Amino acid sequence: MKRRSFVKTSLMTGTAVMAAPVVNLAMVKAESAEFYELRVYTLKNSMQQKLVEDFYSKAAIPAFNRLGIRHVGVFTELKPVGQTKLFVLIPYQNLVHFNEILNQLDNDKAYQQKGAAYLTAPATEPAYERIESSMMKAFAYAPKMIVPAGRSRIFELRQYQSASEAAGKKKIEMFNDQGEIDIFKRLGFKPVFWGETVIGPLRPNLTYMVTFDNLEAKDAHWKSFIDDPQWKKISTVAGYADALLVNKITSTLLLPAVYSQV
Repeated sequence: MKRRSFVKTSLMTGTAVMAAPVVNLAMVKAESAEFYELRVYTLKNSMQQKLVEDFYSKAAIPAFNRLGIRHVGVFTELKPVGQTKLFVLIPYQNLVHFNEILNQLDNDKAYQQKGAAYLTAPATEPAYERIESSMMKAFAYAPKMIVPAGRSRIFELRQYQSASEAAGKKKIEMFNDQGEIDIFKRLGFKPVFWGETVIGPLRPNLTYMVTFDNLEAKDAHWKSFIDDPQWKKISTVAGYADALLVNKITSTLLLPAVYSQV
């Protein structure tokens, strides 16, 4: 049975000398880029939602914090359609760090005990219908998550799908090298992260998250973006038209759970 939401909760000698730091900077950016795991839970009723939310608030988030991950985001949909979904965002330093965290959680007794109802839920009463997970690598020019100030706000999770991997890379280049990220920041979108999906469904795609005080602010910010002279300029550069680089955009409006750290 499908139900709506139940609980609201990124000369030659001189030239060589000058070029070297640029190359090194690019390498540093690439090496320091975070990875983000996005988990999307599909839930069939209020009991499953409570079980999953209790797991994150009482077991998973405290365990991630003990292991050095300070900001775990948990969100519900602002305007749910169909079955309830819960979104969880977890940052990692790199893929090696991701693997280390998984191993440490397996040996964390407090995590195992407090999360037992979720971790060992029987097949007759599962904790969720399914988890869809993606792993994203932060953009070079936005290598770290930026956590917004802790006040009431809404989040917009946007995914841009591309028809080819070359087109997807070109769109990321537009964000990084053509200044699209800077436009978002200048206009006050308060972006949380930008990531290229390296593992997950619907590839090739990029995903990012921005925030607003309310729906009216969201509409005003997007209008200012569309009308922005710099955006108009870069969007008309040969090879950067969205029609060439993006064939589907998905927008999901989210509310943070009361215990969310993002």
